[in-house]
Amino acid sequence: MKTKTLKKNKVNVVTLGCSKNIFDSEVMMAQLKANKFTVEHEAQQDDSEIVIINTCGFIDNAKQESIDTIIRYADAKSEGLVEKVYVTGCLSERYKEELATDIPEIDGYFGTRELPRLLKTLKADYKKELVGERLLTTPSHYAYFKIAEGCDRPCAFCAIPLMRGKHVSTPIDQLVDNAKSLADQGVKELMLIAQDLTYYGLDIYKKRNLAELLDKLADVNGIDWIRLHYAFPSGFPMDVLDVMKDRENVCNYLDMPLQHGSTNMLKAMKRGITREKTEDLISKIREKVPNVALRTTLISGFPGETDADFQEMYDWVEKSRFERLGIFTYSHEENTSAYALNDDVPAELKQERADIIMDLQAGISHELNQAKIGKTFKVLFDKAEGDYFIGRTEYDSPEVDNEVLVKINEANHVRIGDFANVKINSADHYDLYGNIV
Repeated sequence: MKTKTLKKNKVNVVTLGCSKNIFDSEVMMAQLKANKFTVEHEAQQDDSEIVIINTCGFIDNAKQESIDTIIRYADAKSEGLVEKVYVTGCLSERYKEELATDIPEIDGYFGTRELPRLLKTLKADYKKELVGERLLTTPSHYAYFKIAEGCDRPCAFCAIPLMRGKHVSTPIDQLVDNAKSLADQGVKELMLIAQDLTYYGLDIYKKRNLAELLDKLADVNGIDWIRLHYAFPSGFPMDVLDVMKDRENVCNYLDMPLQHGSTNMLKAMKRGITREKTEDLISKIREKVPNVALRTTLISGFPGETDADFQEMYDWVEKSRFERLGIFTYSHEENTSAYALNDDVPAELKQERADIIMDLQAGISHELNQAKIGKTFKVLFDKAEGDYFIGRTEYDSPEVDNEVLVKINEANHVRIGDFANVKINSADHYDLYGNIV
């Protein structure tokens, strides 16, 4: 029985997981709006007739968050707080039948490439002329920019190919047009994302073509920053570094998930690279672009990881001094090749090892930040919170990296979405503090 009046044809889109899911939700929202739906992203008020949940199915914690969210809205539907609930995204792609059996209250489950079918269920048309159009959910001055879908890598731990399929690059001309459209809307920063940036172009141009794409995107008027996320180390196209060095609006920033510092573990993970080759690649990148900020992510507790393997990773992190680093505990995922292995590292030990690495990284980050005191950086301001304007340097991506905090007063005034030069006067482990100059 309904307990409140719901707004007809109003859709609340709820997004879980990574930036690639955010991108997909934005595309879906543009299609819904073109079909005369009122659309909100993670609406504050529960007055939508329809809820669409874009789920994540990557690792245990993400899967549980998605399941909890589905159950929450299934309960809301039972209480008359919402009319229809649909589920899409990675979890739905991977576990559609199980979900439909366990949570039958949901009105439909859709995979990662079934947007046209979802729209048809809503009696809406998939408008091909809108390809590339999105309703941004991020602040209006930056946008995630997906250049390819899927992945051809055989990493033992990863379920992404099961959920996203094979690698498919988006043509350069289409991406340039999309970038121009975003620039016309006021977007100043593009964050290039894909399951694997460095594979870009192999399927349609028969060569790794990320450098050419970067060069063309750098020509788009109004795009001040372009940054690279999710680059794979094996087969990394070194010509990308030439573009990074030569083009002022390509940030000296590279997100390259390396996963481990032990050759033994890298081999077990099927990463196609050794620690020695990884170290050589890092050295060449830093030699070519001396002030580059390297972000990486690691995994602790992969099956068979010994104390010696972990110590090797610790020593490697200590030596490498990454500017940015995160670490996940290993998640034993069905239908991956690692699932055949014995998940033999206890959960407590996985977490303990992850905590040890993050303690090490906190010290490295603190030392690197102390060296920035007295220097001036170009900062893009994302928001105002409490007593501070909060922004980022070119070495920092939103949500995951360091922030620059500037006290709000008469001497420090800036509009959100604008750049300003900031002189750093103090720093802690992950944040910089300064004044506008």
